[in-house]
Amino acid sequence: MKPITRTVLSTWVLAVLGATASLSAAAQPDSAQPNAAQQDLAQVKATQSKAARPNIVYILADDMGQGDVGAYNPESKIATPHIDRLANEGMKFMDTHTSSGVCTPTRYGILTGRYSWRTAKLKKGVLGGHSSHLIEPTRETVASFLKQQGYATACVGKWHLGMDWKVKDGSKIGKRITYKQVDPTAPIANGPNSVGFDYFFGISASLNMDPHAFVENDRLLGTLEILKSIEEVTARGFTQPSKPGFAAKEYEQQEVLNELAARTCGWIEDHAKDPFFVYLPLPSPHSPIVPSDRFKGKSGLNLHGDFCMESDWVVGEVLKTLDQQGIAENTLVVFTADNGTSPKAGFEVMAKKGHHPSWIYRGMKGTNWEGGHRVPFLVRWPARVEAGTVCDQLGCTTDFLATCADITGVELADDAGEDSVSFLPALAGQQIPEVDDRLVIHHSDGGIFAIRRGKWKVMFDDFGGFHRPDARADDPIVDAASLQLFDMDTDKIEKYNVASKHPEVIEMMKQDLAKIIQCGRSTPGPNLPSDYRDPDVQWPQIAIVKEYLP
Repeated sequence: MKPITRTVLSTWVLAVLGATASLSAAAQPDSAQPNAAQQDLAQVKATQSKAARPNIVYILADDMGQGDVGAYNPESKIATPHIDRLANEGMKFMDTHTSSGVCTPTRYGILTGRYSWRTAKLKKGVLGGHSSHLIEPTRETVASFLKQQGYATACVGKWHLGMDWKVKDGSKIGKRITYKQVDPTAPIANGPNSVGFDYFFGISASLNMDPHAFVENDRLLGTLEILKSIEEVTARGFTQPSKPGFAAKEYEQQEVLNELAARTCGWIEDHAKDPFFVYLPLPSPHSPIVPSDRFKGKSGLNLHGDFCMESDWVVGEVLKTLDQQGIAENTLVVFTADNGTSPKAGFEVMAKKGHHPSWIYRGMKGTNWEGGHRVPFLVRWPARVEAGTVCDQLGCTTDFLATCADITGVELADDAGEDSVSFLPALAGQQIPEVDDRLVIHHSDGGIFAIRRGKWKVMFDDFGGFHRPDARADDPIVDAASLQLFDMDTDKIEKYNVASKHPEVIEMMKQDLAKIIQCGRSTPGPNLPSDYRDPDVQWPQIAIVKEYLP
């Protein structure tokens, strides 16, 4: 496998920084000009970079396929005017994928630039509401990196990456501890504040998971009660599926989006004069599907459609705040989703009304079919990105960290962003270096791999990674098998398995997957630790390439 060019400061960014520095110098009187020969070069670079750096807002929907967004699906029955505005005023990426078909691993990849299956804790599945931290405090994240570059940083929304609750009675903290084992009144350790965020407000995991309460920085908020059964949870007014556990009496599921929007916009207003980074991971339209009364019935489709519309409203509130503060021009806004739409959204019901959340694609959340991980990905940056543009280059949500490094002109350390490639050149209408040779790795909720390079996609099963219903079951795959190869240039709906015609493609891509697992990275740099040979780590999914692993 040819190495992918590691993120570097592009000539486009250098030109931007140079122009900005020249304008700044020209605006100062001669007496204010420093002696360049005596000025520290690092300080010059820092000053130039700070002058050109944009504010950054990253909005992450929870379970929203390309078909749920009007900018992608012309036949969508869900109105998404604010998300569509990002496409009209920025760039629409057509071939960007999440690193997983479910939420926790995708969120890990977004913030760390690293595939989540490299961690010992998460070879498959997701975390719970009281799970211990997944991101090590020593690991570089987008937030910690930007904070070092002078950015104010905030996370408002659904965390779902674990945090360390105080454990009672010597209980062992782990992936699936319950509310019975923790002290909810004690400070919480190793949450968002420990990995670079100055401020956190949100919920620990999904809306269906306890605790049903907001967390601010390291404290659970509200007057707490314990709901010990599903019956008590339902009687409290929480929509199913919602789990027993701690709940704040002031907390209402259907008002969570409204509170997150208000907190985000308020924080932006307070930091409008700073370079800032806001990560806004929404808990919607994930189940329980709980649109507020203002949005119930508004889509004319079903509750999923209503919840998508309310999610779109949050995007609109953020865009309105940027406009009101006069900072929209040099603010980079990203909108995407953590995976495709959930089967709980009601695919069959919506299909009868002509709406298809996965758009033209096969599959849905949790699977390795395109509908599981090919998501809406929109970028608006008026100062730098041409409005109404489209990018067809292959990308992954792990690429955000390398892109931020490229924007700021600061190279990542060798042990950071191991699977992150900057898409900044694409924003300037340029080719991402060696993108056609890049191996992008997909991962299902069951931990099963699929891999993509250029037009070729290899799937190591015949059901997409987990036995979820197939929205295209009435259009069966030709020559379906346990090992499948699809030509994504000519067969975007993954109908024709051509594995028997191109065995050499499969073997080459399997070898490259093994190398990426073994080396601990998929970008150039020194090899990093990998636990693929650790006998204590249960990782049966790598058996597909064991012949290539020493």
